[in-house]
Amino acid sequence: MNLLFLLATLGFQIANKPVYAHNATYNNPIIPGWHSDPSCTFVSEWNNTFFCTTSSFLAFPGCPVFASTDLVHWDLISNALNHPAQLPQIQTSTNAQTLGIFASTLRFRNGTFYLLTAWLDTDNPSTEFVLFTTTDPFDESAWTNAFQIQNPSGAIDPDLFWDDDGSVIMAFSGSPIKASYIDLATGNASEPFDMWNGTGYNNQEGPHLYKKDGYYYLLIAEGGTELHHSSTIARSKSIKGPWESSPHNPFVSARYTDRYFQTVGHSDLFQDAEGNWWGIALATRAGPALYNESIYPMGRETVLYPVSWPKGDWPLADQVMGEMSGPLPPRSSKAHSVPTFMGEPDIVDFVPGSSIPTHWVFWRAPAKPESFTISPPGHPNTLQLIASRANLTGDASFKALDGLTLLARRQTNTLFEFSVDVHPGFYKAQGDEIGVTAFLHQDHHIDLGLVFMGGSPNSKGRVNFRCRATDSDATNFTVPSPVVTPVPSSWLSETIRLYIRAENDTHYQLSAAPAARPHESRLLAAFTGALISGPDVFTGNLLGVYATTNGGNHTMEGYVSRWRYTPIAQQIDYNDFVRSWEL
Repeated sequence: MNLLFLLATLGFQIANKPVYAHNATYNNPIIPGWHSDPSCTFVSEWNNTFFCTTSSFLAFPGCPVFASTDLVHWDLISNALNHPAQLPQIQTSTNAQTLGIFASTLRFRNGTFYLLTAWLDTDNPSTEFVLFTTTDPFDESAWTNAFQIQNPSGAIDPDLFWDDDGSVIMAFSGSPIKASYIDLATGNASEPFDMWNGTGYNNQEGPHLYKKDGYYYLLIAEGGTELHHSSTIARSKSIKGPWESSPHNPFVSARYTDRYFQTVGHSDLFQDAEGNWWGIALATRAGPALYNESIYPMGRETVLYPVSWPKGDWPLADQVMGEMSGPLPPRSSKAHSVPTFMGEPDIVDFVPGSSIPTHWVFWRAPAKPESFTISPPGHPNTLQLIASRANLTGDASFKALDGLTLLARRQTNTLFEFSVDVHPGFYKAQGDEIGVTAFLHQDHHIDLGLVFMGGSPNSKGRVNFRCRATDSDATNFTVPSPVVTPVPSSWLSETIRLYIRAENDTHYQLSAAPAARPHESRLLAAFTGALISGPDVFTGNLLGVYATTNGGNHTMEGYVSRWRYTPIAQQIDYNDFVRSWEL
């Protein structure tokens, strides 16, 4: 379907966007796409700017850091983990697909930003706590190497809190939540002490400590990061308790409701320049049928809610909705002069001398960086891909250091169009393939590839379109068989444009056209978003390009160009869409 026709005919309900500063409405998610386990801090010294970080698991660069001056428009300003030497395991680990880096805490003190996080992998019997610091979060090169902080109990989700006497307390997951005093100079941690066991739900994790009006407040996540997820809060006059549970718990949650935003929890709290309190949390869009219908490809996203916290009293949170209102700071269209503003389209032509955009990611740090070259000699305005032996799923012999030739960006809109041009003549042997993918991780992805099948280039083989889905643990539906379609003979010598489109909130359409004649686009297949969703999956959909020999032990290189990601609309409630350019 022609994109302009689609935009003209979509019957959206349009949300009005106010331009005034206070008591203004805004839409969730504020950081859309896979951005889970958020932690935020407000820094007046940096032009009254809010800074947030989210989980990245195996995506690299990792530990993304976002900035905003109005809580609505967010820039990706750096990635704290941006080169493999900072944390070599991100390149070499053979860990499971949903381990890696997650549940960080971001704090600012005495001119320094601290990002404390956890690293998990199957090669290491114990979770590592690692700390990154910087005095300039806008300079990616200024982030330090990972500094190990002792993990006293093999826990996850470390917090950072400075008490009035300057001592540093690190709370972390446990039943009950536990904490240790730590030395930031040595990384040593004291014997842990028990804190609070929550309100009776499982998986007590994601703790954050605050001190206000003579009380220590402990905010935690409970119920697991699924439909029973919540944030709950307690307080005590002493850091070691006893802890009193808030009479208003859960502090924020969507469990047992029919709200469109579900799995709400794993929160953090912060103030703005005028002293207003705000909460940040993760949430998943799909409604309470989430884990039955299993269609939520963007995974866990970052949402914002206002908090009322009278002196000496308990904090109260507005429950998360798609449209909310609160005392927002003055609006700004772009917080800082940085290249990546969340919500903008991708228009990337790989011009000579340019770099890979900051918001694009690899799956693990690339084992072979030379597999990705912008505008190599003789091929200006292209991205050269040197194929990996393994395809996106891998095989029994796959090791992390084998590498995957995959470069992607997060899906950040419910409805979108993604396209890349693939140049002809890349194939050398059967199985050679270049394509586009909707990629959750190696066990869940939807691919549209140009693949050479049936022989050698000089024999009877030919290039086909192959639409293929991988879902290793589908339980409530059947994974469709691959759809193979011969490339029209008249297209074989031409650059071909491959498309992935989401024209509704449940399915992805895969299509192709000659790049010079996009009006000849052909729909090749449509797949359900359930293939890249599913319970116990902590990541979210990535859209990108890949190249593989599908097990062949030879070198294959190909070229792609004209990378485009066009946001169309954001769903904020059942049947309620906002056009992306209105956000």
